[in-house]
Amino acid sequence: MLTLATEVQVLARFGRALADPIRCQLMLALRESPEHPAHLADRLGISRTRLSNHLACLRDCGLVVAVPVGRRTRYELADPRLGHALDNLRTAITAVEADRTCVEADKRGCC
Repeated sequence: MLTLATEVQVLARFGRALADPIRCQLMLALRESPEHPAHLADRLGISRTRLSNHLACLRDCGLVVAVPVGRRTRYELADPRLGHALDNLRTAITAVEADRTCVEADKRGCC
């Protein structure tokens, strides 16, 4: 059983990972299916270098894993429950306040 402090650290790590829109897009894309980096970069319209940095962040957070496939590497969510968590989080936030943009909160640095 996790302590409260450990639970807070885990949630904060998840929040930091999702704080960037590109990492959110990556997590949502990988929720649908595992992908190779080249396809992910094309899909998100970003450079492979930029993608690599974001994938490294998600790997370091323990949210995605790199799976060797021959000479290539495929990325996938570290646990299928993360996909369900993303779905639940997205629908819960949308249900509570779908029209919020966090413009004022962003100015204060809290979002």
